[in-house]
Amino acid sequence: MGYALVVAAGILQGAFILPMKSTRKWAWENTWFVYSTAGYLVFPWLFVLFTIPHPINVLATTSLRSLLLVELFGVGWGIGSLTFGLGVARLGMALGFTIIIGLAATAGALIPMLVLTPEKLAQPQGIMTLVSLALVLVGLGLGSWGGKLREPEPKSTRDSRGNSFAVGMAICIASGLLSSSANLGFTFGAEYQRRAIEQGAAVSLAGNALWAPLTLPLFICSAGYCVWLMKKNQTGGLLSLKGTHHYWALAALMGFMWIGGFAVYAPGARFLGSLGTSVGWAVMMSTMVITANTLGFVTGEWKGASRKAFSLAVAGVAFLILAIGVVGYANHL
Repeated sequence: MGYALVVAAGILQGAFILPMKSTRKWAWENTWFVYSTAGYLVFPWLFVLFTIPHPINVLATTSLRSLLLVELFGVGWGIGSLTFGLGVARLGMALGFTIIIGLAATAGALIPMLVLTPEKLAQPQGIMTLVSLALVLVGLGLGSWGGKLREPEPKSTRDSRGNSFAVGMAICIASGLLSSSANLGFTFGAEYQRRAIEQGAAVSLAGNALWAPLTLPLFICSAGYCVWLMKKNQTGGLLSLKGTHHYWALAALMGFMWIGGFAVYAPGARFLGSLGTSVGWAVMMSTMVITANTLGFVTGEWKGASRKAFSLAVAGVAFLILAIGVVGYANHL
């Protein structure tokens, strides 16, 4: 059940962007603003109201340390999300995506293990988990190499300025490390879930008490940036453009799929045991990339790509599938 849930979470995370393909008359910031409002603010708190008994008591009985820690990781997650776009713009999708997702997957899986169960690192279970993370990095590297061959790098990635590449690298590294805050906030904010269970919440739904406060800083960062872009680009009026009213539902669906992935991930990680947040995070991130690539193939994003590019992408997916198998065996140990 644990593996089924984290794989389902990865599928939702990898597919949530799909409705955005049908909002072409809106600017990016229009869709992202509605998505951010739905996924980072509205649905997380609706999940709290409908699945967590006495949510005010949960907050009131949670220690100040946990409250501050969760909000701190939420801010880190928000900054990581924003710098993702900046890093990819400078280094290109291939290299930028590899660095950011690779670091997010590795740090998000490794740090909980180092802090909570360091003794596991010298045991077969820990060693196999590290091997699976190495396979994740190889798979991401091959897939991104294929993506680089599929289409040329944007002009903004060319080193027209002396420090452009170095700055891009720094941004991508920071984004990757900060993006792991999602799993770190879930791991080290476990007191929220314990308090929710004490108040009568089902074990499988207790994680909903945590995602709402964790995504609040994410909403502030993302929605604030979108509002600034709409003012700068004068695209706010597109939100009421004739014939685009259904775009609101599509963008809201993106938000529901995104937060739904994390809502499903929480019980899955719990069911996986002591290394659940490490094992579950690696499986979810791998499944997310596999899903995104598969949907890219299905929707024609790879149409006209060279055979070498396609082969590298398939090899990358194969390594990620192998990584899921290895991390599953590691948890079985």
